[in-house]
Amino acid sequence: MNNNHYVIIMAGGIGTRFWPVSRKSFPKQFMDILGTGQSLITQTYNRFSSFIPQENIYIVANEEYTDLVLEHIPQIKREQILEEPIGKNTAPCIAFATYYIAQRNPNAVCMIAPSDHLIANEVKFVEIATNALNFAAQNDALVTLGIKPSRPDTGYGYIQFQPNTAELGIHEVKTFTEKPTEDIAKTFIESGEFLWNAGIFAWNLKTIMNRFETNLNEVHQLFSEIDYLNNYKTILEKAYGQSPSISIDYGILEKDKAVFVLPADFGWSDLGTWKSLWEVSTQDAQQNSLIGKNVKAFDTKNSLVFTQKEKLIILNGVDNLVVVESDDAILIMNKDREQELRGIVNEVKEKYKGKYN
Repeated sequence: MNNNHYVIIMAGGIGTRFWPVSRKSFPKQFMDILGTGQSLITQTYNRFSSFIPQENIYIVANEEYTDLVLEHIPQIKREQILEEPIGKNTAPCIAFATYYIAQRNPNAVCMIAPSDHLIANEVKFVEIATNALNFAAQNDALVTLGIKPSRPDTGYGYIQFQPNTAELGIHEVKTFTEKPTEDIAKTFIESGEFLWNAGIFAWNLKTIMNRFETNLNEVHQLFSEIDYLNNYKTILEKAYGQSPSISIDYGILEKDKAVFVLPADFGWSDLGTWKSLWEVSTQDAQQNSLIGKNVKAFDTKNSLVFTQKEKLIILNGVDNLVVVESDDAILIMNKDREQELRGIVNEVKEKYKGKYN
């Protein structure tokens, strides 16, 4: 293992589109949503610990999730959990971890990854991630992993790449497009020049700190001046309070000229919606994914049922449904209308004064 290789695992999301099971108090990354016996965050940690020194694995999460992280990853040290006072999107999250690590090892090369993605082929992932880290170590470049698309999905961001390659099969990035229409997504797929943006990045700390200073100076100033070797909680709270809420993609990558993408195909899913869970789960002959102890389906097809309860659930004569049961709510929706769920959940939270957060 390379002692200069680090990983920053982002674990601050709430997973609204996995409502009603994923809640603010127990979000998706802490769930065994695939029925493997391990939560998504545990799988993510184990994946990286196979090729990153364990002491170089850092998890950034809201301070209210610290105990959950320790419960799911008991081998991690508490100081490797970087506690965010509030959520402010990915750029402040990454800035916090970047400057924290830089004060301990300025020669670090970091991979940034979400805590709740599915990687089916972990051997291939390790190979590609290592290539990305090695390229980032030797170049003044921002590297992102791009997933070879299997369909014109409108829920993903797309990366257009130059056909010429650098070393290790890495391409220069031409454009970023966030969640295109279906017609545009089809043209992207047909062109062969576009990849899905997996939200997994690699860069050396000197490069990313330079880009924060150049492209997102407000965030740079707030987080670079903190002394992370001593008691920093109060000043960190102030920095988060003053920081804009902005993604690393919009704040830095889309503005920069030295962005590269490494095409990847390792069985990736962001598990962002119930439909994406249906797509990667075991299905019966009628394309139903029935996750639960007491679920029965008759004359039913293309549907997902998810429950961790003992209650009997029966489906009869339906098609293309998502049915999800939690302690205090049941969700029934058309599987193809998943993009509407976030707005519905926000309306429910407002109506019931946060009861279903």
